[in-house]
Amino acid sequence: MPKAGTNSTTKADVLAHLKAEQDPRGIASWKKNQDCSGGLQSYGIGLTRLRSYAKGIGKDPKLAKLLWKTKVYEARIIALLVDDPKGMTIEQAETQVEELAGGHLAHVFASCDAPLAKTAFAADLLDRWIRSKDPVRRRCGYGLLYEISKSKKKSAPDEAAFLAYVEHIEQKYTRESTDILMSMAGALLGIGKRTKKLNRAALRVAKKIGPIDFDPRGKCDPFDVAKHLTSDYARKKLGL
Repeated sequence: MPKAGTNSTTKADVLAHLKAEQDPRGIASWKKNQDCSGGLQSYGIGLTRLRSYAKGIGKDPKLAKLLWKTKVYEARIIALLVDDPKGMTIEQAETQVEELAGGHLAHVFASCDAPLAKTAFAADLLDRWIRSKDPVRRRCGYGLLYEISKSKKKSAPDEAAFLAYVEHIEQKYTRESTDILMSMAGALLGIGKRTKKLNRAALRVAKKIGPIDFDPRGKCDPFDVAKHLTSDYARKKLGL
């Protein structure tokens, strides 16, 4: 694996690595959900391993553009992870959001410490996307809202802005799909850990939404934001 920052990795290197590291169990799981794969091929490799590999590559926007053009799910994940937020543009984001394989790549695109959330225009973009008629954009918008809610920068939205987003979620959540509800819930979780006032506001809406049953297989417990916002960790962090 190349050292971080050397930018010597090629598209062929990445594809060869993914093929060598393929996981039969992951591939089998992918094939079971082939209908919602967006036409992408997968080597069944988990996100943790992909993150580790991408970290070794370092930031490489040229490689990111090449990998994004492939039909390999993991290659596109690597593309998102190695892109450089300093060089990303709104035009690029608007193009990529149309190419997320029906939303299959939305979580890594907008959340998971995504480079997109570190761009100078992320706050403006999320505000536009959560009001979009496109469900994939809305999902990504709330994903960006979650990421920005974790920011400690002075440029982050103020408390009033976050309260407005909580009110927006309260007004819209009953009309949304489970995927978007999960993104909304993530945003509430992040916002509710910023201040006592935001915790009260987010908790009130989280209780209205209730636990979200997001796993049709029944292997995961419903996602209960209210439980997280009243956890010992949250209470200690905010002095509740």
